[in-house]
Amino acid sequence: MRNNHQKQTSVDVQLSPQVRTRPLEEQTGDNPTEHNSPVPSESSSKLSSPLPGSPGQMVQAQLLQPTSTIHQCQQTDQPPVHASALPGLLTEITNNRFVLGCALFASLGGILFGYDQGVISVTLVMDHFNSRFPQIDPRVSPNGSASFWKGFLTAMIELGAVLGVMLAGFIADKYGRKSAIKIGSMFFILGSIIQTCALDLALLLIGRFVGGIGIGILSMACPMYMSEISPSNIRGALLCLEEFNIVFGIVVAFWITYATRLIESEVSWRLPFGIQLLPAVIILLGLSLLPSSPSWLASRRRYDECLETLATLRQLPVDDQSVRKEWIEIRVNAEFHRDLDRARFGDLPDDSWSLLKIEFQKWADTFSQGCRRRTFVGVGLYFFQQFVGINALIYYSPTLFETLGLDVELRLKMSGIMNMCQLFGVSISFLFIDKVGRRPLLLLGSVMMAICHFSVAILIRQYSSDWAHHQSAGWAGVVFLLLYMVIFGVSWGPIPWAMPSEIFPSSLRAKGVAVSTMSNWINNFIIGLITPPVESIPTSLRRLH
Repeated sequence: MRNNHQKQTSVDVQLSPQVRTRPLEEQTGDNPTEHNSPVPSESSSKLSSPLPGSPGQMVQAQLLQPTSTIHQCQQTDQPPVHASALPGLLTEITNNRFVLGCALFASLGGILFGYDQGVISVTLVMDHFNSRFPQIDPRVSPNGSASFWKGFLTAMIELGAVLGVMLAGFIADKYGRKSAIKIGSMFFILGSIIQTCALDLALLLIGRFVGGIGIGILSMACPMYMSEISPSNIRGALLCLEEFNIVFGIVVAFWITYATRLIESEVSWRLPFGIQLLPAVIILLGLSLLPSSPSWLASRRRYDECLETLATLRQLPVDDQSVRKEWIEIRVNAEFHRDLDRARFGDLPDDSWSLLKIEFQKWADTFSQGCRRRTFVGVGLYFFQQFVGINALIYYSPTLFETLGLDVELRLKMSGIMNMCQLFGVSISFLFIDKVGRRPLLLLGSVMMAICHFSVAILIRQYSSDWAHHQSAGWAGVVFLLLYMVIFGVSWGPIPWAMPSEIFPSSLRAKGVAVSTMSNWINNFIIGLITPPVESIPTSLRRLH
C-alpha cells in the first residue's frame, strides 16, 4: 500500500473534466459546483482559490489538461440500463455477487420493520392478547377508548423510530454506517425482549418505543450503506431489497401469527413477538463480516482502507484501473467537501461545542437554498408513500375485508394474500426500477392506485348495506385491493427507500436521508394513530349524504 500515492497521479491525470468537477455525481447526485453544502458569500473567494495542496487545487490544475487523453479511463464507465438491457442488468448483478451479498445482509434491517407491521395486525384481534391488555379490547374498554389505545400501541413504534432517525444521522457520520446498524440492532433486540415479556400495557408501549428507536436507526443506515457500496448501474435494483425485505417481513409475520392464533395460551402472541429477535441477532453477529462504506472511510481520511474496501467490493485487485479511478473520485469528493467545511467553519478546535455547532449547521443545511429541493423531494416521497393508504391497509386489513362482507377466517387469509401481492410487486420493481426509471414508475403507479381507491370506495358506498345479495361486488372490491398492493409494490413501495440516498451530496447524505426518513416515521405514526378512530366511526355517520 505504500505506493498508492505514486500510482494515483498517473491515473488521476486521465480523468475527464466532467469527472473532476463532478466527483461521484452519477453515483450520488453530488455536484460540488452547485455548492450543495451552502457556503456564505464571504467564503466564495476561498472556494474559488482552493486550499494549498487540497484536491480542489489538484482538480483546478487538471482542468487545464487536454481532454484527448481521457478515453482510456472513460471506457470503464457503466452505461445506463435501457429497455433492451434487462439481461445485462441481471449479468451486472451476477458479476457483483459480493456487493449483492452485502446488500442482502444489510437489507435484513427491513425485515425488522416489516415483521412488526405484520405481527401487530393479527395480534390485535387475538383473544389472549386482548385479555392481557383489556384497554385495547372494544368489548371491555368503554367510551371508544379502545380505538385510541389500539392506535397508540400501533403507532408507538413509529414514534420511537422518529427519535432513532434523529440519532442515526449523527451516529452514521461520526462512527460509521456499520456502527449505526449495530446500535440499531441492539435497540431492537432490547425492545423485542421487553415486548415479549410485557405483563401490562405500559411495559408493552415502552418495548415498542425502544424497538422503534432501533427500527428508525436501521431504516436510515441500511439503505445509505447499501447505496454507498453499490455500483451506480445496479444501485436502484439493490436498494429495492430494502422494500422487498420489509414486505417479506410483513408476509412472514402475518402467517406466523395466523398459525399461532389458535394456541390456547399467551404463547399465541408472545411467540411471534419473540421470533423477531432472530433477524436482529443475525444482523448483530454477522455485521463484522461486512466491509465499511468507502465513502465514510474517505470522509475520515482513511484512504488506504478505502482503496482496499473498494477492491474487495468490486472483487478486483487494488491496482485495477477502474478501482483506482473510483477511489480517486471518492477521495476528491471527500476532500472537496472538507474544503467547504473549512471555508465555512475555519479550523475549529475538535471540542464538543465546536462539533455540536457543525452538527446543527449541517442539519440546517438540508433546508438551505442549495439543498432545499432535494430535501423536499425526500420528505415528499415518504409523505405520499404513507398517505396513499398502504399502512392503514396492512395494519387494519382484516377490518377492511369485514367491510367488504368476508367472514372472519376468509378475511384473515385475504390479508395474508394481500401482503403476498405486494411482495410480488416489489419483485417486479427489482427488475424494472433501473430500466424504466424512478419518475415514470411513480407517475404510473399514482394513477393506477387512484383508480383502485375510487373503485373500492364506490363499491362500498353502493353495496355495503347488503353484501349478501351483492357478493360479486364484494369480490370485485377485493380484486381492486389486491391490484393496488401489486401496483404499490412496483412503484411507491421501493422508490422512496431508494431515492433519498441517491439525491443528497455525500457531505449531507446522512443528514438528508435522516430528514427524509423522519418524514416516513412521522407520517406512519399519524396513520397508525388516526386509523382506528376513523375505522370505529359509526356506519351511519359514514353514509351521510
